[in-house]
Amino acid sequence: MTSGENINPETIRGLTQSRVSRRMFMKGAGAVAGAGALSALLAACGVTGTNPSGANPTGGNASGGTDWTSWWASKKQNGVLNFANWPYYIDTDSNGKHASLEAFTKKTGIKVNYKEVIQDDPSYYAKISPLLTKGQSIGQDIIVITDGWYLTEIINNGWAVQLDHSRMPNFTANADRSLLSPSYDPGALHSAVWQTGLTGLAYNSKKVPEGITSFADLLDPKYAGHIGLFSDNTEYGSMALLATGAQTATSTHDDWNKAVEWLNKLKPSVAKFYDQGYTDALQNGDIWISQAWSGDVYQMQQGGHPEIKFVLPTEGVITWHDNMLIPITAENPVDAITWMNYYYTPETAGIIEDYDAYICPVPAAKDYILNTLKDPAVANSPLVFPSAADLAKAQEYYTYKNLADYNAWNALFDPVAQS
Repeated sequence: MTSGENINPETIRGLTQSRVSRRMFMKGAGAVAGAGALSALLAACGVTGTNPSGANPTGGNASGGTDWTSWWASKKQNGVLNFANWPYYIDTDSNGKHASLEAFTKKTGIKVNYKEVIQDDPSYYAKISPLLTKGQSIGQDIIVITDGWYLTEIINNGWAVQLDHSRMPNFTANADRSLLSPSYDPGALHSAVWQTGLTGLAYNSKKVPEGITSFADLLDPKYAGHIGLFSDNTEYGSMALLATGAQTATSTHDDWNKAVEWLNKLKPSVAKFYDQGYTDALQNGDIWISQAWSGDVYQMQQGGHPEIKFVLPTEGVITWHDNMLIPITAENPVDAITWMNYYYTPETAGIIEDYDAYICPVPAAKDYILNTLKDPAVANSPLVFPSAADLAKAQEYYTYKNLADYNAWNALFDPVAQS
Protein backbone atom coordinates (compact mmCIF):
# COMPACT_ATOMS: atom_id res chain seq x y z
CA MET A 1 0.00 0.00 0.00
CA THR A 2 1.25 3.49 -0.80
CA SER A 3 0.03 6.79 0.50
CA GLY A 4 1.23 9.41 -1.93
CA GLU A 5 -0.99 8.56 -4.87
CA ASN A 6 -3.76 10.95 -3.87
CA ILE A 7 -1.51 13.90 -3.07
CA ASN A 8 -0.22 16.48 -5.51
CA PRO A 9 3.56 16.84 -4.95
CA GLU A 10 3.46 20.47 -6.08
CA THR A 11 1.00 21.21 -3.30
CA ILE A 12 3.12 19.44 -0.74
CA ARG A 13 6.22 21.43 -1.63
CA GLY A 14 4.48 24.46 -0.15
CA LEU A 15 4.21 22.73 3.20
CA THR A 16 7.94 23.01 3.79
CA GLN A 17 7.79 26.76 4.34
CA SER A 18 8.02 28.28 7.83
CA ARG A 19 8.82 25.06 9.60
CA VAL A 20 8.78 25.25 13.38
CA SER A 21 10.55 22.75 15.59
CA ARG A 22 8.34 20.84 18.00
CA ARG A 23 11.17 20.68 20.53
CA MET A 24 11.45 24.47 20.60
CA PHE A 25 7.98 24.47 22.17
CA MET A 26 8.69 22.11 25.04
CA LYS A 27 7.54 23.64 28.30
CA GLY A 28 8.53 22.69 31.80
CA ALA A 29 10.54 19.58 31.01
CA GLY A 30 13.18 20.55 33.52
CA ALA A 31 10.69 21.91 36.02
CA VAL A 32 9.17 18.52 36.70
CA ALA A 33 12.20 16.33 36.10
CA GLY A 34 12.81 15.51 39.76
CA ALA A 35 11.11 12.73 41.64
CA GLY A 36 9.70 15.13 44.25
CA ALA A 37 8.18 17.42 41.65
CA LEU A 38 6.73 14.47 39.76
CA SER A 39 5.12 13.12 42.92
CA ALA A 40 3.56 16.49 43.63
CA LEU A 41 2.28 16.76 40.08
CA LEU A 42 0.76 13.29 40.16
CA ALA A 43 -0.80 13.90 43.56
CA ALA A 44 -2.43 17.06 42.28
CA CYS A 45 -3.97 15.01 39.49
CA GLY A 46 -5.22 12.29 41.82
CA VAL A 47 -2.52 9.67 41.23
CA THR A 48 -1.29 8.26 44.53
CA GLY A 49 1.74 6.50 43.08
CA THR A 50 3.27 4.61 40.21
CA ASN A 51 4.11 0.97 40.06
CA PRO A 52 7.45 0.63 41.89
CA SER A 53 8.39 -2.82 40.67
CA GLY A 54 7.99 -2.25 36.94
CA ALA A 55 5.33 -4.98 36.73
CA ASN A 56 1.75 -4.59 35.65
CA PRO A 57 -0.42 -4.10 38.76
CA THR A 58 -3.06 -6.36 37.22
CA GLY A 59 -0.71 -9.35 37.16
CA GLY A 60 2.55 -10.89 36.01
CA ASN A 61 3.88 -8.54 33.36
CA ALA A 62 3.07 -5.57 31.18
CA SER A 63 0.63 -7.63 29.13
CA GLY A 64 -1.34 -8.71 32.19
CA GLY A 65 -1.87 -12.14 30.64
CA THR A 66 -3.96 -10.68 27.80
CA ASP A 67 -4.53 -12.91 24.78
CA TRP A 68 -3.70 -10.22 22.24
CA THR A 69 -4.64 -12.35 19.23
CA SER A 70 -8.16 -12.67 20.56
CA TRP A 71 -8.16 -9.05 21.70
CA TRP A 72 -7.42 -7.78 18.22
CA ALA A 73 -9.80 -10.27 16.60
CA SER A 74 -12.62 -8.78 18.66
CA LYS A 75 -11.98 -5.24 17.37
CA LYS A 76 -13.29 -3.62 14.23
CA GLN A 77 -12.60 -0.48 12.25
CA ASN A 78 -14.94 2.32 13.29
CA GLY A 79 -14.01 5.03 10.80
CA VAL A 80 -12.65 7.44 13.42
CA LEU A 81 -9.14 8.09 14.75
CA ASN A 82 -8.44 10.41 17.69
CA PHE A 83 -4.76 11.36 17.49
CA ALA A 84 -2.86 13.37 20.16
CA ASN A 85 0.52 14.81 19.24
CA TRP A 86 2.95 17.62 20.01
CA PRO A 87 2.58 21.05 18.34
CA TYR A 88 4.20 21.63 14.95
CA TYR A 89 4.87 17.95 14.39
CA ILE A 90 2.97 17.09 11.20
CA ASP A 91 2.70 18.59 7.72
CA THR A 92 0.50 21.69 7.91
CA ASP A 93 -0.43 24.17 5.19
CA SER A 94 -1.35 27.84 5.55
CA ASN A 95 -4.98 26.86 6.21
CA GLY A 96 -4.08 24.42 8.97
CA LYS A 97 -4.75 21.38 6.80
CA HIS A 98 -2.69 18.19 6.90
CA ALA A 99 -2.28 16.62 3.46
CA SER A 100 -1.02 13.34 4.91
CA LEU A 101 -4.12 12.92 7.08
CA GLU A 102 -6.48 13.97 4.31
CA ALA A 103 -4.96 11.39 1.98
CA PHE A 104 -5.33 8.76 4.71
CA THR A 105 -9.02 9.60 5.08
CA LYS A 106 -9.53 9.44 1.32
CA LYS A 107 -7.78 6.06 1.14
CA THR A 108 -9.36 4.39 4.17
CA GLY A 109 -12.51 6.32 5.01
CA ILE A 110 -11.17 6.96 8.53
CA LYS A 111 -11.77 10.52 9.76
CA VAL A 112 -8.91 11.83 11.90
CA ASN A 113 -9.45 14.15 14.85
CA TYR A 114 -5.91 15.49 15.23
CA LYS A 115 -5.12 17.46 18.39
CA GLU A 116 -1.86 19.18 19.34
CA VAL A 117 -2.38 18.71 23.07
CA ILE A 118 0.96 17.29 24.27
CA GLN A 119 3.29 20.06 25.45
CA ASP A 120 5.66 17.80 27.37
CA ASP A 121 5.76 14.23 28.65
CA PRO A 122 5.48 14.90 32.43
CA SER A 123 2.36 17.06 32.35
CA TYR A 124 0.61 14.88 29.77
CA TYR A 125 1.40 11.75 31.76
CA ALA A 126 0.02 13.40 34.88
CA LYS A 127 -3.16 14.22 32.96
CA ILE A 128 -3.83 10.77 31.53
CA SER A 129 -2.53 8.43 34.25
CA PRO A 130 -5.44 8.93 36.69
CA LEU A 131 -7.85 7.88 33.93
CA LEU A 132 -5.74 4.96 32.78
CA THR A 133 -5.38 3.78 36.38
CA LYS A 134 -9.18 3.51 36.53
CA GLY A 135 -9.46 1.90 33.11
CA GLN A 136 -11.17 4.97 31.68
CA SER A 137 -10.84 6.46 28.21
CA ILE A 138 -8.44 9.37 27.73
CA GLY A 139 -10.25 10.29 24.51
CA GLN A 140 -7.32 9.34 22.28
CA ASP A 141 -6.48 6.35 20.11
CA ILE A 142 -2.85 7.33 19.45
CA ILE A 143 -0.56 9.32 21.72
CA VAL A 144 3.06 10.33 21.08
CA ILE A 145 5.50 9.87 23.99
CA THR A 146 9.29 10.21 24.13
CA ASP A 147 11.32 7.19 25.23
CA GLY A 148 12.08 7.62 28.91
CA TRP A 149 10.43 7.20 32.29
CA TYR A 150 6.88 8.09 31.21
CA LEU A 151 6.83 5.72 28.26
CA THR A 152 8.30 2.98 30.45
CA GLU A 153 5.60 3.56 33.08
CA ILE A 154 2.83 3.40 30.48
CA ILE A 155 4.15 0.09 29.14
CA ASN A 156 4.95 -1.44 32.55
CA ASN A 157 1.55 -0.54 33.95
CA GLY A 158 -0.16 -2.31 31.05
CA TRP A 159 -1.60 0.92 29.66
CA ALA A 160 -0.35 0.42 26.09
CA VAL A 161 -1.90 -2.01 23.64
CA GLN A 162 0.41 -4.72 22.33
CA LEU A 163 0.62 -4.10 18.61
CA ASP A 164 -0.42 -6.71 16.06
CA HIS A 165 2.49 -6.54 13.63
CA SER A 166 0.58 -8.58 11.08
CA ARG A 167 -1.52 -5.44 10.63
CA MET A 168 1.64 -3.33 10.16
CA PRO A 169 3.49 -4.82 7.17
CA ASN A 170 4.78 -1.39 6.15
CA PHE A 171 6.46 -1.00 9.52
CA THR A 172 8.18 -4.35 9.18
CA ALA A 173 9.25 -3.65 5.61
CA ASN A 174 10.20 0.03 5.74
CA ALA A 175 11.23 1.02 9.27
CA ASP A 176 14.88 1.67 9.96
CA ARG A 177 16.23 -1.65 11.20
CA SER A 178 17.29 -0.14 14.53
CA LEU A 179 13.66 0.69 15.30
CA LEU A 180 12.38 -2.87 15.07
CA SER A 181 13.56 -3.65 18.60
CA PRO A 182 14.54 -0.53 20.58
CA SER A 183 16.05 -0.97 24.03
CA TYR A 184 13.08 0.69 25.74
CA ASP A 185 10.53 -1.58 24.02
CA PRO A 186 12.14 -4.82 22.81
CA GLY A 187 10.48 -6.11 19.67
CA ALA A 188 8.59 -2.82 19.32
CA LEU A 189 5.70 -4.64 20.96
CA HIS A 190 3.92 -1.47 22.07
CA SER A 191 5.42 1.41 20.10
CA ALA A 192 6.19 2.66 16.62
CA VAL A 193 8.57 5.59 16.25
CA TRP A 194 7.04 8.83 15.01
CA GLN A 195 10.25 10.84 14.71
CA THR A 196 13.80 10.57 15.96
CA GLY A 197 16.39 13.17 16.87
CA LEU A 198 19.92 13.48 18.14
CA THR A 199 21.07 15.36 21.22
CA GLY A 200 24.59 16.53 20.54
CA LEU A 201 26.40 19.84 20.70
CA ALA A 202 26.02 23.02 18.67
CA TYR A 203 28.29 26.01 18.48
CA ASN A 204 28.27 29.48 16.96
CA SER A 205 31.20 29.51 14.53
CA LYS A 206 31.44 33.31 14.81
CA LYS A 207 32.32 32.86 18.46
CA VAL A 208 34.13 29.53 18.17
CA PRO A 209 35.86 29.67 14.76
CA GLU A 210 38.20 26.84 15.73
CA GLY A 211 35.23 24.51 16.18
CA ILE A 212 34.77 21.73 18.71
CA THR A 213 34.75 17.97 18.35
CA SER A 214 34.13 16.48 21.78
CA PHE A 215 32.57 16.87 25.20
CA ALA A 216 36.11 17.24 26.54
CA ASP A 217 36.34 20.57 24.71
CA LEU A 218 33.69 22.00 27.04
CA LEU A 219 36.21 21.90 29.89
CA ASP A 220 38.53 24.34 28.09
CA PRO A 221 38.69 27.50 30.28
CA LYS A 222 38.32 29.78 27.24
CA TYR A 223 34.66 28.74 26.98
CA ALA A 224 33.88 29.39 30.63
CA GLY A 225 30.61 31.25 31.07
CA HIS A 226 29.54 30.66 27.46
CA ILE A 227 28.14 27.13 27.63
CA GLY A 228 24.48 26.11 27.71
CA LEU A 229 23.08 22.77 28.89
CA PHE A 230 19.54 21.45 28.92
CA SER A 231 17.75 21.57 32.26
CA ASP A 232 16.35 18.05 31.78
CA ASN A 233 18.53 15.75 33.88
CA THR A 234 18.03 12.93 31.39
CA GLU A 235 19.75 15.06 28.77
CA TYR A 236 22.69 16.41 30.73
CA GLY A 237 23.08 13.16 32.66
CA SER A 238 23.27 11.17 29.44
CA MET A 239 25.77 13.64 28.02
CA ALA A 240 28.00 13.17 31.07
CA LEU A 241 27.80 9.39 30.76
CA LEU A 242 29.07 9.66 27.21
CA ALA A 243 31.75 12.12 28.26
CA THR A 244 33.07 9.66 30.86
CA GLY A 245 33.07 6.70 28.48
CA ALA A 246 29.98 4.86 29.71
CA GLN A 247 27.39 3.11 27.56
CA THR A 248 24.25 5.04 28.40
CA ALA A 249 21.66 2.30 27.95
CA THR A 250 23.56 -0.18 30.13
CA SER A 251 25.15 2.25 32.57
CA THR A 252 25.49 1.42 36.26
CA HIS A 253 25.10 3.51 39.39
CA ASP A 254 28.90 3.71 39.57
CA ASP A 255 28.85 5.18 36.07
CA TRP A 256 26.26 7.72 37.22
CA ASN A 257 28.47 8.85 40.08
CA LYS A 258 31.40 9.39 37.71
CA ALA A 259 29.11 11.34 35.39
CA VAL A 260 28.03 13.63 38.24
CA GLU A 261 31.67 14.27 39.12
CA TRP A 262 32.32 15.29 35.51
CA LEU A 263 29.29 17.59 35.48
CA ASN A 264 30.41 19.28 38.67
CA LYS A 265 33.75 20.05 36.99
CA LEU A 266 31.90 21.56 34.05
CA LYS A 267 29.25 23.42 36.01
CA PRO A 268 31.28 26.60 36.76
CA SER A 269 31.55 27.14 32.98
CA VAL A 270 27.81 26.75 32.37
CA ALA A 271 25.98 30.02 31.77
CA LYS A 272 22.49 28.53 31.99
CA PHE A 273 20.47 25.31 32.06
CA TYR A 274 17.79 25.78 29.39
CA ASP A 275 14.21 24.55 29.22
CA GLN A 276 13.90 26.37 25.92
CA GLY A 277 15.38 29.48 24.37
CA TYR A 278 18.85 28.09 23.84
CA THR A 279 18.45 28.59 20.09
CA ASP A 280 18.06 32.35 20.48
CA ALA A 281 21.00 32.45 22.89
CA LEU A 282 23.22 30.62 20.41
CA GLN A 283 22.19 32.80 17.52
CA ASN A 284 22.73 36.10 19.31
CA GLY A 285 25.98 35.02 20.96
CA ASP A 286 24.81 34.96 24.57
CA ILE A 287 26.21 31.45 24.65
CA TRP A 288 28.79 30.02 22.26
CA ILE A 289 28.28 26.28 22.75
CA SER A 290 25.24 24.33 23.87
CA GLN A 291 23.63 20.97 24.06
CA ALA A 292 21.31 20.94 21.07
CA TRP A 293 18.72 18.89 19.23
CA SER A 294 19.54 18.07 15.62
CA GLY A 295 16.16 19.27 14.32
CA ASP A 296 16.55 22.65 15.99
CA VAL A 297 19.96 23.17 14.39
CA TYR A 298 18.51 22.32 10.99
CA GLN A 299 15.79 24.91 11.56
CA MET A 300 18.34 27.54 12.59
CA GLN A 301 20.49 26.89 9.56
CA GLN A 302 17.54 27.05 7.19
CA GLY A 303 16.32 30.18 8.98
CA GLY A 304 19.39 32.18 8.02
CA HIS A 305 21.94 31.10 10.62
CA PRO A 306 24.46 28.87 8.83
CA GLU A 307 27.02 29.85 11.47
CA ILE A 308 25.31 27.46 13.90
CA LYS A 309 27.03 24.09 13.53
CA PHE A 310 25.91 20.71 14.89
CA VAL A 311 28.51 18.35 16.33
CA LEU A 312 28.38 14.62 16.92
CA PRO A 313 31.01 14.40 19.67
CA THR A 314 33.74 11.82 19.33
CA GLU A 315 32.54 10.17 22.55
CA GLY A 316 29.09 9.54 21.08
CA VAL A 317 25.69 11.15 20.71
CA ILE A 318 22.28 10.49 22.24
CA THR A 319 19.40 9.44 20.05
CA TRP A 320 15.83 9.90 21.26
CA HIS A 321 12.59 8.62 19.82
CA ASP A 322 9.07 10.01 19.97
CA ASN A 323 6.75 7.02 19.78
CA MET A 324 3.18 6.34 18.77
CA LEU A 325 1.31 4.24 21.35
CA ILE A 326 -2.28 2.99 21.43
CA PRO A 327 -3.72 3.44 24.96
CA ILE A 328 -5.36 0.35 26.39
CA THR A 329 -8.64 2.27 26.68
CA ALA A 330 -8.59 3.42 23.03
CA GLU A 331 -12.02 3.26 21.46
CA ASN A 332 -10.70 2.87 17.92
CA PRO A 333 -7.56 0.69 18.04
CA VAL A 334 -8.02 -0.79 14.56
CA ASP A 335 -8.25 2.68 13.07
CA ALA A 336 -5.12 3.61 15.04
CA ILE A 337 -3.02 0.69 13.85
CA THR A 338 -4.24 1.30 10.30
CA TRP A 339 -2.70 4.78 10.52
CA MET A 340 0.53 3.38 11.97
CA ASN A 341 0.84 1.07 8.99
CA TYR A 342 -0.05 3.87 6.57
CA TYR A 343 2.55 6.18 8.06
CA TYR A 344 5.39 3.74 7.40
CA THR A 345 5.58 4.30 3.66
CA PRO A 346 8.12 6.50 1.91
CA GLU A 347 5.33 8.75 0.67
CA THR A 348 3.56 9.51 3.93
CA ALA A 349 6.68 9.58 6.08
CA GLY A 350 8.34 11.74 3.42
CA ILE A 351 5.54 14.30 3.38
CA ILE A 352 5.69 14.67 7.15
CA GLU A 353 9.49 14.61 7.24
CA ASP A 354 9.73 17.34 4.62
CA TYR A 355 7.79 19.55 7.01
CA ASP A 356 9.35 18.91 10.42
CA ALA A 357 12.89 17.84 9.43
CA TYR A 358 13.80 15.55 12.29
CA ILE A 359 15.24 12.10 11.59
CA CYS A 360 12.81 10.03 9.56
CA PRO A 361 12.01 6.47 10.72
CA VAL A 362 11.61 5.44 7.06
CA PRO A 363 14.98 5.71 5.26
CA ALA A 364 13.39 5.31 1.80
CA ALA A 365 11.56 8.60 2.35
CA LYS A 366 14.79 10.35 1.34
CA ASP A 367 14.35 9.41 -2.31
CA TYR A 368 10.71 10.50 -2.25
CA ILE A 369 11.63 13.90 -0.79
CA LEU A 370 14.47 14.36 -3.27
CA ASN A 371 12.85 13.08 -6.46
CA THR A 372 9.14 13.68 -5.98
CA LEU A 373 8.94 16.61 -3.59
CA LYS A 374 12.09 18.11 -5.13
CA ASP A 375 13.52 19.28 -1.81
CA PRO A 376 17.26 18.52 -1.79
CA ALA A 377 17.82 20.72 1.28
CA VAL A 378 15.94 18.22 3.43
CA ALA A 379 16.84 15.06 1.55
CA ASN A 380 20.57 15.76 1.58
CA SER A 381 20.84 17.11 5.10
CA PRO A 382 22.88 14.87 7.43
CA LEU A 383 20.73 16.20 10.26
CA VAL A 384 17.61 14.69 8.68
CA PHE A 385 19.10 11.58 7.05
CA PRO A 386 22.32 10.87 8.95
CA SER A 387 24.89 8.54 7.47
CA ALA A 388 25.33 5.03 8.80
CA ALA A 389 28.65 6.13 10.28
CA ASP A 390 26.99 8.97 12.17
CA LEU A 391 24.19 6.75 13.46
CA ALA A 392 26.77 4.22 14.62
CA LYS A 393 27.85 6.83 17.19
CA ALA A 394 24.36 7.09 18.63
CA GLN A 395 23.31 5.63 21.98
CA GLU A 396 19.85 5.51 23.54
CA TYR A 397 18.76 6.86 26.91
CA TYR A 398 19.05 4.63 29.95
CA THR A 399 15.79 2.74 30.54
CA TYR A 400 14.84 2.84 34.23
CA LYS A 401 14.19 -0.56 35.73
CA ASN A 402 11.62 0.65 38.25
CA LEU A 403 10.64 3.63 40.39
CA ALA A 404 13.54 3.12 42.80
CA ASP A 405 15.95 3.22 39.87
CA TYR A 406 14.34 6.40 38.57
CA ASN A 407 14.49 8.01 42.00
CA ALA A 408 18.17 7.10 42.33
CA TRP A 409 18.94 8.82 39.02
CA ASN A 410 17.08 11.96 40.11
CA ALA A 411 18.76 12.01 43.50
CA LEU A 412 22.16 12.06 41.84
CA PHE A 413 21.55 14.31 38.84
CA ASP A 414 18.92 16.83 40.01
CA PRO A 415 21.31 18.77 42.26
CA VAL A 416 23.60 19.57 39.34
CA ALA A 417 21.10 22.02 37.85
CA GLN A 418 19.39 23.03 41.08
CA SER A 419 22.27 24.18 43.24
